[in-house]
Amino acid sequence: MLRLALALSAALGWTGARVQAEEWLPVREISLELRPGSPLDFSAILPNAKIEPSRRLIANADGRLAYANAPGEPARLSCASLAWSPASGGFPDRANADRYARQLALHGYNLARLHFVDGSLMFGRKTDFDFDPETLDRIHYFLAALKRNGIYWMIDGLSSWRGAYGGHDDRWDPGGTLKLALHLDDSAFAHWKQFTEKFFTRVNPYTGVAPIHDDALALVILVNENNLEFESVVHDRRGKAPYDPMFAAPFNAWLARHYPSSAALAKAWGGLGWTEKLENGSIRLPADRYADSPRLRDLQAFFTEIETASAAKMSEALRSFGYKGLISTYNNWPTVQAALSRRGLDVVTMNTYHDWASGYAPGSKLLQQSSLGDAANSMRMAAAARWLGKPFVISEYDHLFWNRYRYEGGLVFPAYAALQGWDALCRHAHGPIALSYGEPYPHKRAMLPYAIALDPVARAGETLAALLFRRGDVAAARLAIPFAVRGEADLGPDMQAREPENLTELALLGRIGLEAADRIGDRIAVLQPRGANRPEAIVEKLRASRLLPAENATKLAAGLFQSDTGELLLNRRDRQLRLTTPATEAVAFASASLPVKLKSLSIDGSEGDGLIAISSLDKPASLAKGSRFLLIFATDARNTDMVFRDREQKVIEDFGRLPVRIRKGHVDIRLDRSARQWQLSPIGLDGSVKPPAVSSSGPVAFRLSNDLPSGPTTYFLLELKGSGP
Repeated sequence: MLRLALALSAALGWTGARVQAEEWLPVREISLELRPGSPLDFSAILPNAKIEPSRRLIANADGRLAYANAPGEPARLSCASLAWSPASGGFPDRANADRYARQLALHGYNLARLHFVDGSLMFGRKTDFDFDPETLDRIHYFLAALKRNGIYWMIDGLSSWRGAYGGHDDRWDPGGTLKLALHLDDSAFAHWKQFTEKFFTRVNPYTGVAPIHDDALALVILVNENNLEFESVVHDRRGKAPYDPMFAAPFNAWLARHYPSSAALAKAWGGLGWTEKLENGSIRLPADRYADSPRLRDLQAFFTEIETASAAKMSEALRSFGYKGLISTYNNWPTVQAALSRRGLDVVTMNTYHDWASGYAPGSKLLQQSSLGDAANSMRMAAAARWLGKPFVISEYDHLFWNRYRYEGGLVFPAYAALQGWDALCRHAHGPIALSYGEPYPHKRAMLPYAIALDPVARAGETLAALLFRRGDVAAARLAIPFAVRGEADLGPDMQAREPENLTELALLGRIGLEAADRIGDRIAVLQPRGANRPEAIVEKLRASRLLPAENATKLAAGLFQSDTGELLLNRRDRQLRLTTPATEAVAFASASLPVKLKSLSIDGSEGDGLIAISSLDKPASLAKGSRFLLIFATDARNTDMVFRDREQKVIEDFGRLPVRIRKGHVDIRLDRSARQWQLSPIGLDGSVKPPAVSSSGPVAFRLSNDLPSGPTTYFLLELKGSGP
């Protein structure tokens, strides 16, 4: 029957391919609240200290985030993204706020990003700045609950294109031009400033202090994703000019300051339109952002000047309210132009995604590509936007649902974030956790893109991230490769130009980031112009100087990349990433790339692709000497009755419904340990330990399957008694 169905689908076209039920195991849990003291409760191994003046987060002399009372020790922050809207339930009431904040601490989070606060406060409001009083009270209470649990805050000064203007019902959609206008229009800037003052300087009755003076407020992102070029792309419409007419007059004024006459401008640009004259301000904006030209080169320089001045103006306003913490903005768009605008910020923040999904509506698409197959390109793009010597925060990232390879995301991003020495990592979502399946909100009735709480694969990745990144299982690179920046001279005719991908592959070996060219000296670096650099030659220099160990396995032409620490080995062609550290070993793999042998862990074979990781839960954490280990096994997960329009499952027709279903799979595992007695027990998604699935003595070897009597899971507890090597 199955063969007949497949034959018919091939003959008739893939117009509604339903996921086969026998390959996908329904999740049985309803409650998702972690049980205190369970193997998934990280509050003991990753404790959150009390937030007080001595524990303020600062930028230290090395350009890392640190606590005020320990400036020499970098602080790694595991961030919970809180992008709530009415569709996902909004801010919780007091009882649920306490439960939720406590659960975040149990999961290992010590930072929360509040996103679209303006949209929530103004939802359904008709008058400017008329904040919904119940929502404001819930936000204040939740901030206090986070602080009580030792969780710092990162908050957008503005997220919504509608800001705090009344009378709009599209606050989560790009329906307004406020983000563009506030760079150039005094009234738009005044609106941003008034909203910021009204929200940040109002005393929180549950903490007794205004958020702007609270030690828990670690970072303010002035405006989310407000680069001029990016915002112009967001507002692209068929038949509409690429750049808003509001740019015309200030661009002409900028040109008049840089060119003495129309003749000089015409010479620089290779000609002007017959009606264009610099003297009367009639120079046109570019008609095509993708047609490289000197006109676009100058528009980039103009944008950089405007953005730099705008960030300084907004920062000054925030400081005038008494804010003494850290500030960032322009947190996406990894282009050369945008990087220049970020030079003067306290902290560089960046958003990046692998296999971006176009939306929630039927017909929404993604590419179904592997992040290992493109050598972690989304991570490398972000790495190339960093300025060395400044704290670096990933304010949004994700390997998006319904991509079948997203098990890779739980290893790729946190492992390389730790290698790069980044300061905070925030996997974007409505919220990173849910208290239960079946909450009565439109965006929680099934797994969706940009919503990781219901996805067992993404949640398994976040669990692993807490260990790899926050606990510090993965060592930071010793090697640093600066990318030289001269300034405006680096701008070319391509408005979308960014660091070349063949050069950002160096991020798989060690730290990379931008640095002023006149500060690099004789260090091995990526110099200007970029086209003169050969990555193979740079690797040869690193080997010759012994900055890269002689035994390092990197072969760029073969798609093989090993970190300078030796802990990470990415094989692009085999679609495999290996991690070997004293506390955790892991591999994200295509089944055809097996078997694989790490230091302690061996995988002899598998049913399907996936991620397997083993982490010590002991103190100190040690795979060689420990006795309690968390195993993570992630394959894929889908909703019940998901429907796609195509065989490749790139185009969604119907997201389906709960319960979530996990793809059935198994791996054959050996651990270089032996024990008088050992047992393997499944762990429910709520942390509850189930009866042992396997128990034995002697060498530790077993088949780990997610098809279990208690239902499928991604977590297992391995316990050894009387153990030895």
